[in-house]
Amino acid sequence: MSKKLTKTQTNWSTIEQECYAIIQAIDKWDKYLRGHEFILETDHEPLVNLPNKEQLNKRCNRWRLKLAEYRFKVKHIQGKKNNMADYLSRSPVEAAEEDIDERIQYESKFTQTDLSLPSSNNLIPLKITTAITRAQAKLQQQIMATPSNTTTDEKTNELIPQGKAAIDKESISNPLDENPNKIIPFDMDDLRKCQEEDKIVQDIKQDIQSKKNYFIENGILFRTQQLPLPSVPFVPAGRIRADILKIYHDTPGNGAHFGRDKTTRKIQERYYWPTMINDIRNHLDSCLPCAQNNYRRQKLPGKLKPIQPPEGIWKLLSMDFHGPIAPTSKQGNRYIISLTDILSKFVITKAVRDCSASTAVKFLINDVILKYGTPTCILTDNGTHFTAQLMNNLFQHLGVSHLYSTVYHPQTNGQIERFNATMDGKIAALCNERRTNWDEVLQYVTFNYNTSIHATTKQIPFEIMHGRQATLPFDQQDAIISLTQDPEHCQQIKTYMGKLEDEARKNILKSQQ
Repeated sequence: MSKKLTKTQTNWSTIEQECYAIIQAIDKWDKYLRGHEFILETDHEPLVNLPNKEQLNKRCNRWRLKLAEYRFKVKHIQGKKNNMADYLSRSPVEAAEEDIDERIQYESKFTQTDLSLPSSNNLIPLKITTAITRAQAKLQQQIMATPSNTTTDEKTNELIPQGKAAIDKESISNPLDENPNKIIPFDMDDLRKCQEEDKIVQDIKQDIQSKKNYFIENGILFRTQQLPLPSVPFVPAGRIRADILKIYHDTPGNGAHFGRDKTTRKIQERYYWPTMINDIRNHLDSCLPCAQNNYRRQKLPGKLKPIQPPEGIWKLLSMDFHGPIAPTSKQGNRYIISLTDILSKFVITKAVRDCSASTAVKFLINDVILKYGTPTCILTDNGTHFTAQLMNNLFQHLGVSHLYSTVYHPQTNGQIERFNATMDGKIAALCNERRTNWDEVLQYVTFNYNTSIHATTKQIPFEIMHGRQATLPFDQQDAIISLTQDPEHCQQIKTYMGKLEDEARKNILKSQQ
């Protein structure tokens, strides 16, 4: 690879230009070099000691710190032996562009007490804190160069399917500009029309008497499934299948880029088609945000010492701070405080500005106790924000047992640590290019985690916690609501939730074994 220098870069000193060439090469082949030891040859001898000592030149010293992530040795070669690099430098093939690390990003100067969203007139420059790829930088430059009239609400609504009338109007005005990745909302009438045009559905309807798993209701073909899955509409091949996959995986309100099992269960509870499992797997395998942001898992060697599941819900909670997160959000938030119930796996999260004891106390009172009741025990690490006298006084007044994890052993609090790892990848998948709105998508990720089936308990945390299934934003609902009077409803709910807890406890013990 080779590229031209901008007018500003041509005024740099020789050592800066030579060091910039190294930075560009390593950045381009990062995927091949990271984690491997390699030799870097240069004909500029002052750079031989670049990784070993601090540089007087501030720009080169910043690059030296960036190169500290790699394992390499710098070797000096004579200029007459550096024929290939010299040839490429005289025949550059890429256009000149600025150094990405010297760009500036903009961040709100609003304080914690401000509730309104910041406008573009109240932005101040801030030195960039995260590495941005070259493609992202170009895209960011195009966005900054092109004025946009869209508001924050419109950006959020792009990820949630809008009303059918608005989409129809847009498709009429621009019939040739249809985006294949855009979600077109549909209702049961659209599904009925698609079934009428599908040959497979018509064949099943004609021979419906011999089909044990199918029945017709209001002109729509339904399929019965094994309990606890309900009877759901049959989705014919076509655009609707692709839209369902995008809705229940890509959108923040319905999917938030969670994994295969969670996405499969959500769709199985609402729709059916024969190749659904393979289609979901292929869609997730080809999802770029998931591939870029998800952690890779590998079981650690040795025997585990898991915590026994508690007797009931809200008996044992696990709490932790996560951060600092870079970059700081538009609202000035840098940390996430999260809390999860060990039995139900129900999670509560909140984006905060700091990780002080007062912040943890406010979160416990306002977001946990006043909404869900007082827990029996809370497990935390030995951070000063949890060992402070303010926190101990709160626990003593409420009668809550405060448990501490083993020193220098985060696996004790592994339940919340595992959620933090999952949360990072999902938030990154839903964020904007600059990652400055991560606190806005945090609650979407938490909601989808709570409404998705958990791999350990084989239950949905929201259902164990509330005794009912959550209705997602795009779910099809009946227009007429009927309310039944059942004097034993309260007892039935208690019995039902008791069965869910027992089943979750058995599955936890099975997974631990």
